[in-house]
Amino acid sequence: MFPDSQRRSVKVCGITQPEQAAVIFALGADAVGINLWPKSKRHMPLEVAVKSLQSVAAKHVLVAVLVNPDAALLDAAISCQLFQALQLHGDETPAEVERLMQRGVHVIKALQVRDAASLAQIGEFPCESILLDAYNPGTYGGGGHAFPWELAVRAKDMFPAKQFLLSGGLNADNVRMAVEQTQPIAVDVASGVESLPGSKDLVQVARFIAEARAGWVAEESVKESSRPRGQE
Repeated sequence: MFPDSQRRSVKVCGITQPEQAAVIFALGADAVGINLWPKSKRHMPLEVAVKSLQSVAAKHVLVAVLVNPDAALLDAAISCQLFQALQLHGDETPAEVERLMQRGVHVIKALQVRDAASLAQIGEFPCESILLDAYNPGTYGGGGHAFPWELAVRAKDMFPAKQFLLSGGLNADNVRMAVEQTQPIAVDVASGVESLPGSKDLVQVARFIAEARAGWVAEESVKESSRPRGQE
């Protein structure tokens, strides 16, 4: 399952070259996102994903990224059994999310964060996993923009039962700081590790994963040092 509540995770999103998936997992990624939105510059048609990623999906976590999918695409993404989760980046309603969950689908709902007021919508969605992305209307993610990370911290305080994934403007140079400041269950990167849209720079992918893990190690060290020590 992704995200795993017992493990801090890294997801690399929006590959267009199927052969990169196995390499990205070998570098230490926990999940790879396949963008099924036809208007995305990182779009991979479902039939291509099904044909080329079966062996990868048997061993690793693939996540379908969707934007306002019609019923046919939604049903196909579910029935192909390639994906462990559906990540919804469009204008999907809480009721639509609930219907998917009733079908046994693990849903990650992506929400754009504009300001503190925009955090209230988190509580309307029944799914546990919420991806926080930068406010960039019309693009539905992948724009490479960040949002004030203190809003992610506030979201965690407001909705402690949710699992938060951090996205938006992350790259190998800032992900460690982002993890240390917000302590998300997972981080999600697309444009921040690319040489071209959809083509991942594998050196940057490796750096990103290492820096994210370093941020979580630092977080655990701080927690450990703050725990009261027993009397000797």
